[in-house]
Amino acid sequence: MKAILCKLSLVFCLLCGPVAWAAGPDLEREQRMAEQIVDAILDGEPVELTAEGRAFLGIYTEAEQPRGSVLILHGRGFHPERAEVVQPLRVGLVEHGWNTLSIQLPVLDKQAKCFDYIWLFPHAMPRIEAALDYLAAQGGGPVVIVAHSCGSHMAQHWIREKGEAALKRFDAYVGIGMGATDYRQPMVEPFVLDRMPMPVLDVYGENDYPAVLRMAPERAAMLEKIDNPVSRQVVVPGADHYFTDMNEVLVEVVAEWLDQAFPASE
Repeated sequence: MKAILCKLSLVFCLLCGPVAWAAGPDLEREQRMAEQIVDAILDGEPVELTAEGRAFLGIYTEAEQPRGSVLILHGRGFHPERAEVVQPLRVGLVEHGWNTLSIQLPVLDKQAKCFDYIWLFPHAMPRIEAALDYLAAQGGGPVVIVAHSCGSHMAQHWIREKGEAALKRFDAYVGIGMGATDYRQPMVEPFVLDRMPMPVLDVYGENDYPAVLRMAPERAAMLEKIDNPVSRQVVVPGADHYFTDMNEVLVEVVAEWLDQAFPASE
């Protein structure tokens, strides 16, 4: 673990500095978060991934009898061991037979707003691809992307930009709390769910952010347009955007849907 932190620190020190948000991610903040979480990881192992010539953190957790792999993308400004949504899925899905890889997405200063993060979407693309390369090297089985909040915006930007080349790299998609933005900041890039023929799960909380709730009918219409028999929209009663005190419920919702999308062999 210390070796990984040392390498991350060296890269960050060389590449980061006082730059405008549009110039790229806040690498110093990413390094601080890595230092805070790596030694506290109880399940899984930290792995060093590389994109754009920069090291970034991933946490890989392997199931005893893996059915496939899940790439987990956190929400805006967080990290791959976020206590809400991310860590419960990272560990919980392993218990259902899925290898998981949770990665550090690009972040900005804590004061950054939703619109500021649009500049980072291109920087997320090579990280997603590097993570998928890592999973491909670990073994076979279906690959599922599970993305929360801004992580879903970054993933769908990648799909929009890369098109078929991106769609060929994964077999199912779970979007959690899709469409979250700040007050009076509408989504700049539309959803691409209607371009995704694979199974898609759109899950959100009954008490989610207003933008997520407001755009639910639009997302449902996109899923209906594609007409994949496994795709569906699920509302979790009583849940908020971070599934506070309901993360176990979220894990079960995702795991049960994965069972339907990829039934275990008899």
